[in-house]
Amino acid sequence: MKADVGRKYRAYPTEEQESVLTRWGHTGRALWNVALEQRVYLYQQRGYTLRSVEQCKHLTAARADLAWMGDLPAQAGQQILRHLDRAYDNFWNPAHPAKLPARKKRGHRLSIPFPGQAVEIRRINRKWAEVRVPKLGWLRLRHSRTLGGTIRNTTLSRDGNGWHVSFGVHTGRTPDAPNGKPACGVDFGVAASAFVSTEATPRFMPPSLSKNEKQRLTFLEQKKARQVTYCKKHNGGKYSRRLRRTIGQIGKLKTRQANRRQDFTHKLTTDLAKNHGMVGIEDLRVKYMTASARGTMEKPGKSVRQKAGLNRSILDNASGERRRQLAYKTRMYGSVLVAVPPFHTSQTCAACGRVDPESRKGCGRLFACVHCGHEDNADHNASVEIEARARRTGGTVTNSTRSTPRVRVPATGRRRMCEAPKPARTS
Repeated sequence: MKADVGRKYRAYPTEEQESVLTRWGHTGRALWNVALEQRVYLYQQRGYTLRSVEQCKHLTAARADLAWMGDLPAQAGQQILRHLDRAYDNFWNPAHPAKLPARKKRGHRLSIPFPGQAVEIRRINRKWAEVRVPKLGWLRLRHSRTLGGTIRNTTLSRDGNGWHVSFGVHTGRTPDAPNGKPACGVDFGVAASAFVSTEATPRFMPPSLSKNEKQRLTFLEQKKARQVTYCKKHNGGKYSRRLRRTIGQIGKLKTRQANRRQDFTHKLTTDLAKNHGMVGIEDLRVKYMTASARGTMEKPGKSVRQKAGLNRSILDNASGERRRQLAYKTRMYGSVLVAVPPFHTSQTCAACGRVDPESRKGCGRLFACVHCGHEDNADHNASVEIEARARRTGGTVTNSTRSTPRVRVPATGRRRMCEAPKPARTS
């Protein structure tokens, strides 16, 4: 019985509990790093793959010898080793994008994992609840929503706004039957956060930071740079309390920005999954889209600062996170997610299907086909083309308000939707 949904609540520990949680978080980080180094050493020296079952025996001995290791609950330490197992499993899985597990730095987000049977939750009133954590006692949390199932795992984590409690919950919910609602195509962009093919106006994400917040963030980052330089020159690289306070203030602003971005993303993806029977999106490669234009010493790049600003805008729209949320929300609400190749969606006419760069001159918002005279907003035209490609890839959807797309007119030199695999490199 695995967890199928997550629940996250704001926690309000006492000063003593917060001190204990912070200490546990750093102990857990050290345990992860030591366990990782042990696995890497054994594999490099002996070719032996170590797993959590054996490392748990070493953990028991370490807890008896080291007081700071014994302070961490045994369930949390064992859960950290299981997480390391899963990190390696994801790395070995060719279908998973995970990389080799890496060490966790001191500035990494603190987290303490527990199995579901190690914790207990109880309601206090309509707005508050408590969770019993081993060796910590009852921890107060804001009861913003019901659990709705059985707790399978628990994680205590800290970000710029404070401590949170996350539960992995098994609800037993099965995917809904096909909802039979209209299909749509969605174009995620920078000028317009999202343009849906069935809508006449784009959807814009509110600014994640206000003007004053952006100015304060710039001031704090400059202040941090000065303090880091001073610490390296006069303090042997050791961070001062003032520098750590500055880092905390930056983290609070960054967390606020991330929460606002996540709020818009959740609302957008939920609306798309609920109100459409098929959602077509572009199969974007954000990693390559946001590559730096810096270049090398021999061949320096051009317009590096402009490209850096564009990269920030692309990442702020969180296209990858939107796709991840749509993947599970479409299953929940009885719709289908179809990712189509993004080749020339901005240069393809949604009316006649011809590809011509002259139809989209510059970076303007107007698309004017030079062949059939069709004019439309460039992002809306792209969303209609995405929907047409999704229909051909994912099949038709019943009870759709949009008519069946016309037969596409092949254009000379138009790229195929499925390209042949590239030949392997020869050394």
